[in-house]
Amino acid sequence: MTMYKHLQQQALNPTTIATLRQMKADRQPIACLTAYDASFAALLDAAGTDVVLVGDSLGMVVQGRSSTVGVDLADICYHAACVERGLER
Repeated sequence: MTMYKHLQQQALNPTTIATLRQMKADRQPIACLTAYDASFAALLDAAGTDVVLVGDSLGMVVQGRSSTVGVDLADICYHAACVERGLER
């Protein structure tokens, strides 16, 4: 699809702040999806996702909490490290 041509072009290149700024200037869609572990990060990376987010929603999605309030920096660091290991770009 031509709509996602930028994903094909960036498949092997890391997304940088400069890349995101240029995409915004060019009015290109930016694909940002959430991952909490290496397996999902690898899938998102292979799909050409521009940005992989690790957020406090992991408290509800992964840890089974009733809210995100109990998620602390150590939780975010742990999951960010897991996600990083699954990414090549």
